[in-house]
Amino acid sequence: MEQMVRMGELAISNTDGDTLTSLGLGSCIGLAVVDRRARAAGLAHIVLPVTAGSPSAAALNKFADHAVPALLDGLLELGGSRVFMQAYLVGGASMFAAVSDLDVGARNAAAVRELLAARRVTVTAEAVGGSKGRTIRVDVGRGAVTVREAGGQTQELGTAMAVTA
Repeated sequence: MEQMVRMGELAISNTDGDTLTSLGLGSCIGLAVVDRRARAAGLAHIVLPVTAGSPSAAALNKFADHAVPALLDGLLELGGSRVFMQAYLVGGASMFAAVSDLDVGARNAAAVRELLAARRVTVTAEAVGGSKGRTIRVDVGRGAVTVREAGGQTQELGTAMAVTA
């Protein structure tokens, strides 16, 4: 079953056959974390690097400083371990460089990397930067993470788990 992970959402699964998907990642970061031992994976669609103002509880996952710990904690609840977690970052494009020098995409990517490093989770691969949107898909059963850049071909960033017959 394909589960769409929209802006500010996260999803976690240990069900073989599930696919977690985020479409149209521009300056946002799609953070996939796969735990090969627990055979579980999660995906967060992160919009901004740090919590701003007083967001509602439903809006907290928009922010890296909340979504990253929430994603990792969710995997731990499914029996995961940070030792076996592998992180994949997709997105972080510079979508508004012509009208702004804020470079939200680069700030998002840097914040996510910093939060993962503080929790000792390895970034295995990433497809970030540039000026085109991307789509990320996580095949939970195989632990496979794929990315497709707008107008491009689907590429596998990695497979965290061996395929079993």
